[in-house]
Amino acid sequence: MKIIIGGDMVPTESNFDEFCEGRIEKLIDSGIKKALSQADYRIFNLECPLYDGNTPIPKTGPNLAAPVSTINGILKFKPSLLGFSNNHILDHGDEGLFSTMTALRDNNTEFIGAGENLQEATRPYVFELNGIRVGIYACAENEFSIAGKNKPGANPFDPLESLDHISSLKKTCDYVVVLYHGGREHYRYPSPYLQKICRKIAEKGADLVLCQHSHCIGCYEGYKGSTILFGQGNFLFDRSESEFWQTSLLVLADFDVKMTVKYLPICKDGSSVRMSNDEEVEKILSEFETRSKRILEEGFLEKNYVEFADGLLNSYLYRFLKPDYPFEEFSESILDDTYYLSALNEIRCEAHKEVIMTAIKQRLERRFKGEH
Repeated sequence: MKIIIGGDMVPTESNFDEFCEGRIEKLIDSGIKKALSQADYRIFNLECPLYDGNTPIPKTGPNLAAPVSTINGILKFKPSLLGFSNNHILDHGDEGLFSTMTALRDNNTEFIGAGENLQEATRPYVFELNGIRVGIYACAENEFSIAGKNKPGANPFDPLESLDHISSLKKTCDYVVVLYHGGREHYRYPSPYLQKICRKIAEKGADLVLCQHSHCIGCYEGYKGSTILFGQGNFLFDRSESEFWQTSLLVLADFDVKMTVKYLPICKDGSSVRMSNDEEVEKILSEFETRSKRILEEGFLEKNYVEFADGLLNSYLYRFLKPDYPFEEFSESILDDTYYLSALNEIRCEAHKEVIMTAIKQRLERRFKGEH
């Protein structure tokens, strides 16, 4: 059984027409089309609701959405399963999510990782072919999209629940793939905590763990017979010309007597994507392998993450403190709703919280040592 997995897919204004009209040849090249067709199943992360309304929820960051008619282009990729467990699927509230679910159900397309409530959002999906069963489980870090007991949304990663879900799934399947939507954007390595999470997910039964959300290619490691990819990059998401968004990976997993994983580099090409040429493949995979070797070096992840977090701390503190007025004049009314939403998200979300905690601890250690 061959399953190919793409990263974040978001129709944007630059390619709405191509999606709406189903002109797949304007969205991907023949190389990607061939790779997709050679797999038995295709999975993508749908990073926005398909919705014709305008009901943005209060949050920090953009409220993404694409017209319902963009389903015409999405279907041309012949998705076997679409992942909803991400930080944007609830950007337009229940209405946006329900609209997306209806569009897929009307077109007999399966989805995973979100639902009308938490119980529905946690449900896995199982592919079965030639006697082999592969279970798929999708979860996301805790941001504005998360489902509750009686609240629609995405499946949150909860170590007190999610690890049990994965363990139970493995008991009924030969292989388990976990799609974990998390980690710091535009950072090519896992934080120490993210590595710890993914290793525990592997120990609980996941054979393949894919970290999406970072918008860039990261690195990978083999751990106790499992493969962990820390950063896949986007599939088709034309929102930035940042260097991080220019390259990404398709992941081709072959499940037989054992699992093998192959990484297929692709490149952003305006509002479309294409297979990387030979020179690009060599460069992308060489840098990928170099990073993957570095994370095995004793102390590298911790040291690198401290430096990364320290470089971001001032931006976090600015958002927390708004240092444009004397502290003695502070009162609750000075801070607007956007500030409180930002503070809530950056304290609640694992990736943001870990940056702040790591950097503050480091700065305090320096101060205690008399270093400034």
